[in-house]
Amino acid sequence: MSKPVRSKRRTFSWLLLIVLAGLSIVAALRLGYLPQRFSPFPPISLDERPDWFVDTRLAALRLDRPLCDAVLKKPYIDAVAVTDQPYKNGCGWVNAVGFSQAGGAKIGAEKLACEMAAALALWVEHEVQPLAKELLGERVTAIGDMGIYDCRNILGNPMMKNIRSQHATANAIDISGFTLESGKQVSILRDWQGDKPEARFLKEAHRRACRYFRVALGPEYNAAHKNHFHLDRGAFSRCK
Repeated sequence: MSKPVRSKRRTFSWLLLIVLAGLSIVAALRLGYLPQRFSPFPPISLDERPDWFVDTRLAALRLDRPLCDAVLKKPYIDAVAVTDQPYKNGCGWVNAVGFSQAGGAKIGAEKLACEMAAALALWVEHEVQPLAKELLGERVTAIGDMGIYDCRNILGNPMMKNIRSQHATANAIDISGFTLESGKQVSILRDWQGDKPEARFLKEAHRRACRYFRVALGPEYNAAHKNHFHLDRGAFSRCK
């Protein structure tokens, strides 16, 4: 074999190794396997609206309990660590928290993955509350949820019926509506359609959820979601 051919093969091999190493780093960042101390990005903070690399910075919380404890702070969320439940048959949780309020709104969460709790607090504090004040004239005091942890498969999609839902790992939340300071209820089932302030609020809140959650599904996705937002931070991305 001639020297030019060997040289080209070595060059190709090195390039391939570099590409694979780069892809591995990207995957590790996305899946939360790269410790924060090795991350090129600063830790996420709840006290300001993040403008860049939001998804990657949230993912860093996935397996990092000390980082989770440092980030999930009052007054933005009253999170308390929940004991891990090892995965069995695709169900269980790791590095989850329980809380009763996020972003100044009451919501009962016995267990939700840390990165999901951070995403929820950021969304409510920096998107939902300003939108409610702007479009409805008052803040949100409570959020109605239809479930968080549930050891089950995906519902409403026949092609994925044998795949575990993100609910099975406490990595998802279903939201049915919002309660305002006056006691008024804004329901996704009742108020999504049309162009009233309530409908504009719901649609914009859903759109902005895509900034923090990898999956944000609403009434326009399918009939199974006509009465709630499904929000999760699984491996795939879908905003509809």
